[in-house]
Amino acid sequence: MPDEKKEGELYYQAQSPDEGALVTAARNFGFVFRSRTPESITVVEMGKQVIYELLAVLDFNNVRKRMSVIVRSPEGKLTLFCKGADTIIFERLHPSCKKLVEVTNTHLSDYAGEGLRTLALAYKDLDESFMDEWKQRHHEASTALVEREEKLDELYEEIEKDLLLLGATAVEDKLQDGVPQTIEQLAKADIKIWVLTGDKQGMQRRKMSSSSADKPSVIKARAGLFWLQKTETVQDEEVDGEYGLVINGHSLAFALEKDLQLELLRTACMCQTVICCRVTPLQKAQVVQLVKKYKQAVTLAIGDGANDVSMIKAAHIGVGISGQEGMQAVLSSDFSFAQFRYLQRLLLVHGRWSYLRMCKFLQYFFYKNFTFTFVHFWYAFFCGFSAQTVYDEWFITLYNLMYTALPVLGLSIFDQDVNDRWSFQYPQLYTPGQLNQYFSKKAFVRCMMKSCYSSLILFFIPWAAMHDTVRDDGKDIADYQSFALLAQTCLLIVMSIQLSLDTHYWTAVNQFFVWGSLAGYFAITFTMYSNGMFLIFTSAFPFIGTARNSLNQPNVWLTIFLTSLLCILPVVAFRFILIQLRPTINDKVRHKMRKEALPAPTKPVRVKRISTRRSGYAFSHSQGYGDLVTSRKFLLKIPVRTRPALFTETDSPLAQNQPQHYRTITEEPEGSQSP
Repeated sequence: MPDEKKEGELYYQAQSPDEGALVTAARNFGFVFRSRTPESITVVEMGKQVIYELLAVLDFNNVRKRMSVIVRSPEGKLTLFCKGADTIIFERLHPSCKKLVEVTNTHLSDYAGEGLRTLALAYKDLDESFMDEWKQRHHEASTALVEREEKLDELYEEIEKDLLLLGATAVEDKLQDGVPQTIEQLAKADIKIWVLTGDKQGMQRRKMSSSSADKPSVIKARAGLFWLQKTETVQDEEVDGEYGLVINGHSLAFALEKDLQLELLRTACMCQTVICCRVTPLQKAQVVQLVKKYKQAVTLAIGDGANDVSMIKAAHIGVGISGQEGMQAVLSSDFSFAQFRYLQRLLLVHGRWSYLRMCKFLQYFFYKNFTFTFVHFWYAFFCGFSAQTVYDEWFITLYNLMYTALPVLGLSIFDQDVNDRWSFQYPQLYTPGQLNQYFSKKAFVRCMMKSCYSSLILFFIPWAAMHDTVRDDGKDIADYQSFALLAQTCLLIVMSIQLSLDTHYWTAVNQFFVWGSLAGYFAITFTMYSNGMFLIFTSAFPFIGTARNSLNQPNVWLTIFLTSLLCILPVVAFRFILIQLRPTINDKVRHKMRKEALPAPTKPVRVKRISTRRSGYAFSHSQGYGDLVTSRKFLLKIPVRTRPALFTETDSPLAQNQPQHYRTITEEPEGSQSP
């Protein structure tokens, strides 16, 4: 859509970057697309204004993979112009184009090898009588109530035959900033990268060493938008060299059959990178489902167009990029952002932190509750299994509700073993999460064993210390209330120290939650168990006077210190020995953090602001807007104004420098403030 916002400045709003580039290139060679109405298209050809009558738009969809337009020139000549994928266009060419097809195929291979997106263009002159009859049938099919799409497709197939090849176009499909660096970082994190694309294959191939002669051809490659992690369901085999599997859509259709699925997956897992080119949206989803079914892997799919929606929905995690190919992928995804490079931070920083925090939360949650419960189990041998609780009823109520809730919440929100800069510096920190090292069945058993040991210390040490003990004034201190107060105080202090040992990143919120919870416990204890509460809540608090009777004795505080030391000392000693003998990648990086300076932050890349209010067209695999264009619902039929010649000899578009007043919308001037 041409948009002349200011006098002498022409802007193009294209449905896809490919169309915008083609129209801009035609303008630079002297054929300027000026305006359009539902019935006409106005073009300035080398300074001369020409109005074409728009007769029909044969729309694009993911099956046709092409679109056509039928126009009438001012001389009355009827012509059909068609653009689409080369494989589709070549099937509908007239036999006389055979020699030109060979030359064009060579050009297409060269373009694809340079990473360009290609299209083939063709045309066909139509007879007036045939067009009248076809247009009548087209009207009947477009208004049919039953099988409307099928009838239209038959008409499109009928007229899109015996085309004459015009040639091919190549549009630069430039990668976003930071894509190679991001892919390199993800590869270092042992994330397997697969590429599922509809683009043409443009690479030289070589065979992989294997006993079978029917193995798919492979190539060294470094790119990808799809990743998986290794599991043991399908065994991965070692291959000499770094290989990448390249397979096209036609071969993939056979490889996805039931008797070849496992062979395809086994071969793909032997490669460093997998590239599936010229695949349909359905094939993308089938590849993802194949990996999910047989590898038991966590899959993440990332795409930016409507043709990626099925793949995004099939994966465990879907990520959509909001770019120039519409918002369909974003609306179908779990996460969305504007640049592919943001995936690096999502996975290597926030994803790893989230996994680490969740594992710590689960371990601490089980530890504090198992320890709390096991103390009751040991006490049952002394109370005759009468179901009497060790602790005060109010402590049992507030233990998970107040005393240990906020500290673990702060840990699970703010904790980080290394900061984001070190996470970028060492992507290998992501590997332990793939191997489930932080929380597994083995880690759960260790947590239970530690809880059992802590509960033994927390029960028997206070019990032995309180047995046959008297106060400094000779009065008896060995009673149930004093023992319960001592046991629950030791339990809460041990839990707080254990949480402090597990916290690697201290913030003001963490400090407030941990020490504030302990302070709140003692404040509530002295308030509820004091003599002053006796007159108000005699029946509600049976431990009246226990705090004053017990916590003012030195031997009680000595018991608390000894119990905490015996619970924490083995944990610290075990961690110290483990770090010395078998340090993990996290331990090594944290040790390096203390000795080296913080890595310099990566410089932010200045990204050009591009409008995302577009819908993918030629490469989106979604229905086009041909019906809308010709429906008069959004285009006003306006009279064509007579304009002076747009080109002069000095400002010719064929000159080296393009005139300033033909700037496209994607070429924003420095410092522009576009909405």
